[in-house]
Parts: sequence; structure tokens; C-alpha cells
Amino acid sequence: MAENYMSGFGNHFASEALPGALPVGQNSPQRCPYGLYAEQLSGSAFTARENNQRSWLYRIRPSVLHVGRFGPAVFPYWRTAPARERGAPFGPMRWAPVPVPDEELTFICGVRIMTTCGDADARSGMAAGIYFVTSDMKDEYFYDADGELLIAPQQGRLLFITEFGRMDVSPGEICVIPRGVKFRVEASEAARGYLCENYGAPLTLPNRGAIGANCLANPRDFLTPVAAFEDRDRPARMIVKWGGGFHICEIDHSPIDVVAWHGNYAPYKYDLRLFCPVGAILFDHPDPSIFSVLTSPTQEPGVGNVDFAIFPERWMVAEHTFRPPWYHMNVMSEFMGLIFGKYDAKPEGFAPGGVSLHNCLLPHGPDAAAFEQAARAALAPVKLADTLAFMFETRLPQHVTAYAAQLDTLQSDYADCWSGLQKRFTGDRGGA
Repeated sequence: MAENYMSGFGNHFASEALPGALPVGQNSPQRCPYGLYAEQLSGSAFTARENNQRSWLYRIRPSVLHVGRFGPAVFPYWRTAPARERGAPFGPMRWAPVPVPDEELTFICGVRIMTTCGDADARSGMAAGIYFVTSDMKDEYFYDADGELLIAPQQGRLLFITEFGRMDVSPGEICVIPRGVKFRVEASEAARGYLCENYGAPLTLPNRGAIGANCLANPRDFLTPVAAFEDRDRPARMIVKWGGGFHICEIDHSPIDVVAWHGNYAPYKYDLRLFCPVGAILFDHPDPSIFSVLTSPTQEPGVGNVDFAIFPERWMVAEHTFRPPWYHMNVMSEFMGLIFGKYDAKPEGFAPGGVSLHNCLLPHGPDAAAFEQAARAALAPVKLADTLAFMFETRLPQHVTAYAAQLDTLQSDYADCWSGLQKRFTGDRGGA
């Protein structure tokens, strides 16, 4: 079945896979069309005033029949906060890309969490890491009750078959699966990418403030799937992540059985190449917040539980300005990955599929070679082309998992990238 989408972020959508499957005029009629069951999926408290999120689903079976007697399941590399695992060195950290393992891994089996922060039970913080997929989820379904998932493919295309419809997601795109939404994943080739499990408030568009109505990520470019369902009666497994643990039960049908739905709580995808960056057009280097695509807000205005920012292709035109990111220490902590190309502050050593971690109040910035080149460059307009990096930024300190600390790709000499920075002070007002 082809993937079809509706556009717009946070809108109230209505979609039906069969004509007339959506009831008219009320959400839970005594008898739904086609003998369907009405069910509401809520992503917020019933009494949430400003941002109430829910969808009505009209399905072949209610979700109470999608679960059975649960037993424990073990996915040892998918860690949940709070987690304090020893073994990681203190300081800035970087990992080279981890090769895709030569074994059968479904999406759920292939998640490798590298950092955690906060507390999933307290609905605060996140987990970040990578995933590998070499095998389809066959008659296996999953939903995450601890958080919503942001998935950013770096290598290989993934097909997410969700209760709300199907999403085909390729490198350069992202998708978000809300908390509690059931899905399975298929891959046409070996795949690798990045994943963020957001325990906090659902991701939304940032407040653009003085930027105004246009630029950054525009709502119309976010795509939500149209209804598609499976009427499939055969043995299957349901896996649920809840309270930091995994639980599994046997069922006898597919839970992807929503024939129609309406609401504003649904999976979505976004093409990062549609992001419209803004920047300095005379001098100085704006803060990286101007590259925010999505944010999970907190009660403190302007401070994100998680901010998802990207560093895409863009023109650099500022005069009298050091153009790469400056040296800095900040209270936010930064988990960074590279989808393709080179990152201007770290042109060597930070490769597509790799990861860096700069925790709160640990200094970081351009390596010595990048500094020398940028400090002496002719400041003509130049386009940073064929590049796409991203950052999961959070107000909380990120704790490295044992998996990440023990990886062979951990670059123990990462801090040496700054060792070539020399004392430049001359006493001359003009500088070196």
C-alpha cells in the first residue's frame, strides 16, 4: 500500500481508509460504522487547557484486546533514566561511527542507548543513542509508554507501519512516534540512525519570537499519515516499554487495525531539507537556538527539556566575524550526530554516523585546524554545502551508558583536537 500524508503541524486531522468509517457529529456513537469500536488515545491530561492532545480511533478491536498476560522481555542496550553506569571518562567525548552489526536485528532489538538524563517516571529528561535494523519486525508490534520517539535515519530507509498509517522515512528526514502509539518497522536494506526518547512534554515547534511567522520549520511541511489498516488474524507479539522495563504478551491478530481516525495526536515526519535557516547578514554569530526544529518545553519559558536543532546547508556572509561556532561553556548539554557531509567546526574526526557529547559546563568549540582556517579565511560569502548535522540539546546533564563507554569506536584522544591551539597573545592591540 502506498504511503499517503496530510500536511500541517498540530492540526486536527480526519482520515478514513473506508468511506463513511468516521462517525458524523459525535465521537462515540452507540453503533459505529462497519461495526468498529470507538477509542480515544490521549497524549495529555483531559484537563489540559492550552495544548490538549488526543485522537479518536475507530478500530476493528479495542486496545484491551491488543494485550494479554504480560511477561518480562529483555533489551539490555535500551536504557532508561535514571541510570548511573560507571566507566565513562569525564570530559568531552566523541565516537566514530559504529558499523552495522552482522546479525539479525529488528528496530527494537537494534536500539543502543548512549546517554540518559532525568527520570522517565517524572516525565523529565530523555535518552539518546543509535539504532541498527537488519531485519523486519514480523508479526511483532511495539509501543513506548515512557516517552515519544524521534528517529533520524542516517543510512538506509525505514518503513514505519503505525496505527495511524504508514510512513516511509529516509536519511535527511525524521519521524516522531508519540507515546503510546503502536507500530512495527520494516527495512529494505541494512539501516543505521539516531534516536531520541523524550520523556517530557511532546515535541512542538519553537516560539519564533522576533523571527516572526516564517522561516525555520514551517507547519505545512510536517506530514501525518492517512488511515491504513490490517485485518489480520494470526499469532503475533506485543512489546510494551513501561517504567523503564519491557513487557511482552502473545496476541492473535494485528493491532494495526484503525480504519479511521481524527484528532491532533498522531505520528508525523519531516524533511529536514525543507528547514529554512536564518542567520547574521552583517556581522556576529547568532546563538544555535536559531536552528531549532522542535522543542519539548518545560514550565520555565524558553528552556527546553529537549531541543532538536539541525545545522544544514546555508550561506555564511557575516563580516568581521569568526563564522564557525565559537568556544563556549553552557548549562545545556549537547548530544550531536552527523547525517552526511562535514561539520564546519570539526571537519576531521567527526564522521557521518558518529556521535559527540559535550555535557553541561564542559568547554568545547572548533578544533585547532578549524580555528586556524576560519581565523585567516577571506570573509567572502561562502555556502556550507552537502552537510547535515543535528543536536539533541537538554537542560539536564547526560549520563553515559556502559554500552557507550565500552565501545571500540570511543575516541580516547578526542581532547587532543584542541592541543594545537597556541598562545596567541602578543600585547599588540591588533592580535595575532
